[in-house]
Amino acid sequence: MAAGKHVLARNRGRHVFGTAKVGERGQIVIPKEARALYQIEPGDVLLILGDEENGMIVTKPEVLSSLASKILDQIGKEDERNGE
Repeated sequence: MAAGKHVLARNRGRHVFGTAKVGERGQIVIPKEARALYQIEPGDVLLILGDEENGMIVTKPEVLSSLASKILDQIGKEDERNGE
């Protein structure tokens, strides 16, 4: 791994895959290592989210679906504890 990538990805489970150039049609190529790690295949649908201060997130929609379920489960547990 290149020194720059190693310095930027110090935390375990976090990765820096390099850069991607935006083409004339707004397309980018997701680096091979990232596609392999996140099991992204041709034809997959990806969700693009953005925050003006923090930037963009590119993820599979099911990742957020799973997260939403966990959040709703936690809210339900807190409601039960509070007698609601």
